[in-house]
Amino acid sequence: MRILTSPSGQEESVTVRRSESADAQGIDSLISPSVLAVFGRVNVIHLLEKANLAVTLANEKDDILAHASFFDHPVGDLVDQTHWERFMQKHFSAEKCTPLNTLFLHLFVAQPNFATASVKEIMRAVFNAVAELEYICLVSPNIGGLEPALDEMFVPLQRLTDPGPQCLAFICNRQEHCARLDIRPARVEDHDDIMRIFVEQNQLLSDQPYFLAKLIEAQNEENHAAVCESDGVAVGFMSVTSDVDLKRLCSFELSEFDDLYKQIKPDEPAAQPDSREDEETQSTGAGEKSNAFCIQFFTIDRSYEMRSVDFIPYVFKLFPDLDFCIITVPTLSPEFPLLQSFIRVPRCSTSSLPHELYVFHRTGLRSMEVRPAVAADRPAVSNLVKGLSLNESLLQDLDCFYEACRDPDGVPLQAFVAQVHSQVVGILIMRDEQDIEYIRAHYNVEKFIYFSHHRYEEHAQMRHFVLKSSFQCFTKHLFKEVLRLAHKSCLYHRIYPPYYSQENSCIHHLDFVFNCAVPVRPRRQIIYPLEELGINAPSRQLTEDQVPFALSLISRKLTMEPKVTINARIVVVGASDTGLSFLEVLCFCPHLRFNNLTLISTHGFPSDCNHDDVGFLSTSHAYSSRDLAQLPLHSCVNVVTGKMMGINRKSKFVLVSGGGRVSYDHLILCTGLQYQVPCPTGVDLSQPVKTSQLQARSAQCRYTGPIPSNLFTLNDLHDCMAARRWLCANFVELEDNAVVYGNSTDVFTTIETLLGLGIQGYRIHLVLAPPEPGAPYFSDPVIEKAVVTATEKAEVQVHQNCLLAQMNNGEHPDPLTCVSFTTDAEPLHLQCGVFINLSNKGVDYNAFKSINNCFLVFDSRLVINATFHTSDAAICGAGPLTKFSRCYHADEWSHANFNSKEVGRDLAAALLPLFDPTQEPADDPPPETDHLVPLYKQAKIQGGKLPGGYNYLHVTKPSATNLTAPPVKHLQDRGIVTGRVETGNYFCLYLDCYELVETLTCFSLKPLPVSNYLSLYGKHQQLLGQLSTRYHQGLIHDLYSFFRQSWCLAVYHDRFSDLEQELRQITSTTDDESRQRATEDADASDVLPQDRFKDAESRAALRSSAVKYLTYNRNLLPMFACPGQL
Repeated sequence: MRILTSPSGQEESVTVRRSESADAQGIDSLISPSVLAVFGRVNVIHLLEKANLAVTLANEKDDILAHASFFDHPVGDLVDQTHWERFMQKHFSAEKCTPLNTLFLHLFVAQPNFATASVKEIMRAVFNAVAELEYICLVSPNIGGLEPALDEMFVPLQRLTDPGPQCLAFICNRQEHCARLDIRPARVEDHDDIMRIFVEQNQLLSDQPYFLAKLIEAQNEENHAAVCESDGVAVGFMSVTSDVDLKRLCSFELSEFDDLYKQIKPDEPAAQPDSREDEETQSTGAGEKSNAFCIQFFTIDRSYEMRSVDFIPYVFKLFPDLDFCIITVPTLSPEFPLLQSFIRVPRCSTSSLPHELYVFHRTGLRSMEVRPAVAADRPAVSNLVKGLSLNESLLQDLDCFYEACRDPDGVPLQAFVAQVHSQVVGILIMRDEQDIEYIRAHYNVEKFIYFSHHRYEEHAQMRHFVLKSSFQCFTKHLFKEVLRLAHKSCLYHRIYPPYYSQENSCIHHLDFVFNCAVPVRPRRQIIYPLEELGINAPSRQLTEDQVPFALSLISRKLTMEPKVTINARIVVVGASDTGLSFLEVLCFCPHLRFNNLTLISTHGFPSDCNHDDVGFLSTSHAYSSRDLAQLPLHSCVNVVTGKMMGINRKSKFVLVSGGGRVSYDHLILCTGLQYQVPCPTGVDLSQPVKTSQLQARSAQCRYTGPIPSNLFTLNDLHDCMAARRWLCANFVELEDNAVVYGNSTDVFTTIETLLGLGIQGYRIHLVLAPPEPGAPYFSDPVIEKAVVTATEKAEVQVHQNCLLAQMNNGEHPDPLTCVSFTTDAEPLHLQCGVFINLSNKGVDYNAFKSINNCFLVFDSRLVINATFHTSDAAICGAGPLTKFSRCYHADEWSHANFNSKEVGRDLAAALLPLFDPTQEPADDPPPETDHLVPLYKQAKIQGGKLPGGYNYLHVTKPSATNLTAPPVKHLQDRGIVTGRVETGNYFCLYLDCYELVETLTCFSLKPLPVSNYLSLYGKHQQLLGQLSTRYHQGLIHDLYSFFRQSWCLAVYHDRFSDLEQELRQITSTTDDESRQRATEDADASDVLPQDRFKDAESRAALRSSAVKYLTYNRNLLPMFACPGQL
C-alpha cells in the first residue's frame, strides 16, 4: 500500500494492480470530455482486452481512483501499427524509441482531486514493473489539450517535419520517474548499509559479522564486489568471481552453452594459470578454458529489486573475456526479479543437487529486432534449425510462405525472424486459425479472453517456433512483436499426444512457450442425439471429433504478464486418478510455472497410447485417453518409469527400481491399491478342508515364487494391453481354458473382454473368491442377478467361493497348466491355458516396504491427518493408499470412500498456498474442528461393459464403509425406475431427502452418453423437468428417452452450474426481501417460500438470466429459440 495526497490534503491508501474486466464500469465512470478530446471515444472492455498492459489504482475499499492502458502502438488509425517506428523517426526526434523499450498511452482517467498523484504513481509502477521500458509516448490523432496531470508528466516530442502529421505527440522518460540505479565498486564504508539489507531480509552472515567486510577488501582481478546506490545510499550488493569449478555443474544440461567452456585460439597468449586451473584444462581437453563467472552473493532492498538487472551490464564489464554469468539458488527459494532475466538450465535426469542453475549470456545485453522473414533469411534459418526434431516440416512451411504466403491447404501463413546484430537467432511461423469455433466450444478460452472482442482473423496458430537458448529473456518481446506485426491478438499452440506426434510442430524450446503462454482447460462436452435434433443440432464443425490436443494461449495482454516460477521438486508416486488430478491442478495454474514436477509410475505416463478400447477393467470415468491428450501433463511433468523401492527421508530422495534416485522437496504418495499375485494356500487337497477355514490365513500370505508367463495380474492400462496382445498371439485360436479369478466387478468386465476377443464361453472359468464383507459385486441385486445370468448364458462356467490352493499341483509353476481351489464342498481342479488374476486388492508390497522402512506410520494403510500430511511434514499421502489417523475416530471414512479426482484437487489446494504468493496461508482450523475429517461431495463412479453386451454405469454419493451394519437401503418412494434388466433398458435413479439426485444406475444394451448422465448427479428434480412429479403421474415410461429430449441439453452444458449459482443468488435475495416484508407486516406471516416468485420482478430476473445463458452459449445450444429469433 502507498499513500497518495491530493492538493487539498486528502490522503488515500492505494494499491497499483493490473486491471480486470470487473473494473470496466468504474473506469467508464471516470471518462470526462477532456479525456475524450485526447484519446477519442473508447470501449473500455475492448481496451482492457487488447491492451498490452492495463493498470488500475484502487483504494482500500477497491474503489477505482485512476486507470491507464498501454499499447505497443499509437492511438487510433494515425499510422498502421506495424509501421509506427518508421513514422516516429521520420516526423519526431524519437530515434531511441524502439518496440522493445517503448509503450504508448491509450487511456488515462482519474478522480480529479487525485489525478496528478495518480499519474505519477502509475508511471512509477509501470516503469518499475517493465525493466526494459525506457519511454512512454502519447501519440494521438485527436487534437485536444492535455489535462494538467498529463501535461506535468509528459513533454512534447520535437517535430522534424513541417507541416507534419496533425496529432498530439508527447513522451515520458524513465529517468524522471524510476531511474536506473547507479552501480559502482563496493567499498568498506558500504558495510553498514549492506548489512542492514541482510538483516531486514533475514539472510545469512549472522554468525560471521566481519565476513562481508573481508569480502569487499579481498577484491582482485578474479573477485569483485559491487553496490547499487540511490541518493548516495547503497541499496543492493553483488559479489562475483571468475573462480568457478565447472565440474560441479555436471548435473545440468549445459550442452547448448558449450558446457560453459570456450576454445582457446592458437595465437592467444597463454595466461599463467594456477594449479587448479591447469588441472581443469588438462581434464577438459587442450584448447578449452572456463567461459563463466559466478554470482556468489546478492541482495537488494525490496523497494529496488525490480532494478536488479542494472547490475548485469556492470559485472560483464568486469570480465570482458567471459560470456556467461551464472548463479545457483536453492530449489525452495522463491524466484527473485534478477532471475527473470536469466535462463534456467534444465537438470540431468540423475541430478540430486538441491539447487537450480541460471545462466545469462553476454548477447542478452543487446537489443532484439523482430521483422517479417525474407527469402535471404533461408540459409540462416536452415542453419538455426539444423538437427532439431521436425525441422524439415518448418523449412517446408517457410518455403510455402516464400512462394505463396499460404500452406498447401490454402491457409494464410506468416513468418517472422528475430535477429540480434544482423544475426538470425529465432523464427516463428504462424497460420490463421481455421478452427476457432471448435476451440471455443472445446476449450475454455473465454476464461482468458472476451471472445466477442477478437475478430476471426485476429486468431492465429503457432506452427513453428525456434529461438536460441541465449535469448530466452526476449521470448515475451518476440511474441508481443509477432502479434503486432501480424495484426493478431491471440496465438494458440497445440500439443498432440505421442501417438499423433506427426501433427506436432517444430518447437525449440517448449519451455520458452510455457513460460509465456497459459494452458487452456478442455471443456466437458455434451453428447448430442444428432439424428433427433436434425437441423437444430450444433454445427458439424463443433460436433465432429478432431485429433485431441493440449492447448496453450498467448494474447496481447499476456505478453507482459509475469509468472511466478516454482523450482520446488514435487514428486508424485503413482499415476492414479488422485495423482493425475493433483498434477492437473498445478499445471493449469495460469500464473504459476512449476519447473520440477516429477511422476514416478510403474509403466510411465498413461497417455502414451490410445487406450479407450482395451477393456478388462472397469473404469471410474476419471480420465479417458482423450482427456489425458487434452491436458499438458506430458509436457509439464517429467516421468520416471519404475516402481518406488525405498524412501530416504534424511537425504530426501526416492529409490526407484533399476537403482535410480529421484530427489524431492515435497513427496506425494498416491499409489492406490493393486491386485496382488495370489499366493496358493498349499493345503493338502486329499484332506477335507473348507475355504472358510483358510480365508484369513490366505489374506496374510505374499507370493514370492516365480510368476508364470501365462499368469496376468491386471492393474493398469499397460497390464491390460500386454494381456490382450498375449491372448491374441498365443491363446485365442487354441482350445485351452482361461481362468479368471477374483471377487470384484472387474472379473465380469474381463469376462466380456474375453468373449469379445472371440474366446468361446465354455473355455472360460470364472472362479469367484470369497467376497469381502458388505461389498457386493453390484449395488443393485437386480443387476447382479442379470449379469450372472448373462455370464451363464454365454456358457461361462462360474465357481463360487473358491480359494486358490495349488498351481501345477505344487510343482514349478511356469508355464501354468493347472490350478486347484478349495471350496465349501469338494476341491476344484481346472486345466489352465491362461490365468487372469483380479484378487487380493491391497497396498503394493514394494510401496508398503518403502513406507514402513522409512518409519512413516502404517496401519494397514498409510496414516495421514486431515490435511494429507504423514508423520513427515515433507511427505503427503492421498487416495485409497491412505487412512485417517485413529485420533479422528472415523475408521469408517477414508479417501477410498470418495471421488479420487476431487481428493487430488483438494490435495493441490492444500499445497498451493506454499507456492502461490497470491494466496494467503491457510488459517489453522478452529479447535472444535481439529479432529474432524474432510468430507467430499462429488460422486463415486463406476462403469464398464458386462457379459451380454450390457453397458453399465453406477453413480452414487460417497458413503461410509459399513464396518458391522448391513448396507443402507434406499427408500422406495425416492426411487425412479424405468425399463428392465432383461430387456437391456434398465434405468434407476434415487433422490435424497432434498429431492437431489444422489444415485444413478444404467444397464443398457445401447451405448451410454456417460458425460450427460454424470451431470445429472446432484441436480434437483425440478431442474430435470419436474422429474419426480411427472414420474409419479405416469408420464415417464423410459428415462433414456426422457433424458435424450432437447430441453435436457442445457443441463448437460458445462456452464449450467454457473446459471444455477446465479439463480440461487436471485432466489436468496428474493427470500431475504420476503422475510423482511413478513417481519414488517404481521399479516404476511403466513407467506410460504414457494410464493416468492409470484411477483413479476422475480420472475423477470429468473427469465432474464436463463435467456442470457442460452444466448451466450448459443453455439452449443442452437436448439433453443431466443427472443427476437422468431
